[in-house]
Amino acid sequence: MATVLYITAHPLDPEESFSLAVGKEFIEAYREANPRDEVIHLDLYKENIPQIDADVLRGWGKLRSGLSFDQLSDAEKSKVARLGEIVDQFVAADKYVYVSPMWNFTLPPVLKAYTDATSIAGKTFKYTENGPVGLLHGKKALHIQASGSVYSEGPLASIEMGYRYLKNILQFYGIPNMEAIFVEGTAVRSAEQVKAKAIAQAKEVAKRWSLVESIL
Repeated sequence: MATVLYITAHPLDPEESFSLAVGKEFIEAYREANPRDEVIHLDLYKENIPQIDADVLRGWGKLRSGLSFDQLSDAEKSKVARLGEIVDQFVAADKYVYVSPMWNFTLPPVLKAYTDATSIAGKTFKYTENGPVGLLHGKKALHIQASGSVYSEGPLASIEMGYRYLKNILQFYGIPNMEAIFVEGTAVRSAEQVKAKAIAQAKEVAKRWSLVESIL
């Protein structure tokens, strides 16, 4: 049995969002093909994701200096503990499905905050004499991204910073490849045709997303 984090970053419903509509079809097909797997839905707009602010930085600094957790302020305790919960849940999972729109060429701020929460030395990566090394081997990831124009190829590809950002972050964690389903061109093509094509692709990907293969 595998644990899948289904991570959505859109404030609307699947009926109103192209990315969520495709994501919903993917996860339903995945559950049907993998009934023993545990799927945990993280709606980032409903989750408590602390910003890395002064409380967090000071709290982490106190812990590194040798102070105990009980010696942190109430605000520091709350935020540091919550960030620990987020990264521990992330590390424990086997597969990750990110669903988001492209906003201003990149991710919604709440998804960036989530990646900040999971980018913790000693948890998802470590520092070595030869540079940072990812710690999350043998895991899988998928990004479903919707956009009004086409960014996966063509003249706008160089300014696409949503999928590329997540791909680079996960490679940093030790996950070499992240698949993508682009629901793109909804503002310049037939939106319903774009969505239908992406849903068909999502169902196919879901069927073959079975066992996690170890990466040596």
